[in-house]
Amino acid sequence: MSERTVVIAGAGIAGLACAWWLTRHGWRAVIAERAAHLRDGGYMMGLSGPGLLTARRMDLVPALRAVEREIGENIYRDRRGREVMRIRYRELLKDLDWITLRRTDLVQVLHEAVRDHAEIRLATTVAHCAQDLGGVDITLSDGSQLRAALLIGADGVRSALRAQVFGADDLPLSTLGYRYAAYDTEDDTGMARDFVSYAAPGHQVEYHGLGGGRKAALHVWRSHEHGWVEAPQRLGLLRELSRGTHAEVGRQLAMLAQDTPIVMDDLALVEVPCWHRGRILLAGDAAHSLSLISGQGAGMALAGAYVLAQELGRLPLEEALAAHERRLRPVINSLQQRSRKLAPVYVPTSAFAFGLRNTALRLLPRLILKRYFLSGLKSEMEAAAALG
Repeated sequence: MSERTVVIAGAGIAGLACAWWLTRHGWRAVIAERAAHLRDGGYMMGLSGPGLLTARRMDLVPALRAVEREIGENIYRDRRGREVMRIRYRELLKDLDWITLRRTDLVQVLHEAVRDHAEIRLATTVAHCAQDLGGVDITLSDGSQLRAALLIGADGVRSALRAQVFGADDLPLSTLGYRYAAYDTEDDTGMARDFVSYAAPGHQVEYHGLGGGRKAALHVWRSHEHGWVEAPQRLGLLRELSRGTHAEVGRQLAMLAQDTPIVMDDLALVEVPCWHRGRILLAGDAAHSLSLISGQGAGMALAGAYVLAQELGRLPLEEALAAHERRLRPVINSLQQRSRKLAPVYVPTSAFAFGLRNTALRLLPRLILKRYFLSGLKSEMEAAAALG
């Protein structure tokens, strides 16, 4: 039967969250994931505000706490190795409702919660779709054909389904002028739970100890170029960039094998005038990427799935999709504007701005810094209240 079947392109956070909520409301869900396996690696993230509230509604908090990566101390150094700032997060964030984990750990927790309730087809994409008033006819890349009431594109910033249904892939991308890269590497420095940052004008590198002899690395840098970087070129690009930062960054990159998996892309916002067309809906980054600068992309993917299920439970399908967008879009617009403002502060590009920012960090009283985090959490909770 098609009237309660949903096909979802993408088994990331948005796709799995949509499947979780819709199957709990009586839908049959089929997820088509392009990759042959769920993603490994990925950068560290904080789950708070609307995302954590939604995870609590899903009874996932115990599982998320089990994979939480506690931050010990963040040591912030400039390119000469001088200490700019030292933060003890356990003290700073003790009043905040916050879970720090890797993005892929969140995907794994969602997968465990969904896999017995939805059909997940790996190494599979939506090859073709055509809709009419009664449903969507879908052909998958494995040759199977499905009839569904709803098709959801949750296949990321560079969504193939968005390009297929809504237009050219590059039109909705608004690049912030930065790129990022994330990968795992051997921890030969005994970081444990510590978090070390190296910064230079236009380039910031963060290392987070994972335990077990491994650490996660994240690079964010100013880039006048944008667009997809092919996998074989990524390590060479990072090594070239490292010449302008602390020698330790170059040493760490020199230890990486050429085939080390590196996630790399632009810091970009996705802005489309409408998230749905008939019975086809875009969700998560495919609809409204916030970039990792916002700290709320994963959380809003979770919250958006919750709002979608609420509206589908009370309205006819196309009215529900419109109501979902009306509730969610004001929050997304606000967070995207925040991303635009934060990017130049997070990675200052000029030597003057970089020095000014470092001086401010050295002199910034801990109380003011704590208030900054608390004000950010307040805005997140206001967003959660707006979503209901």
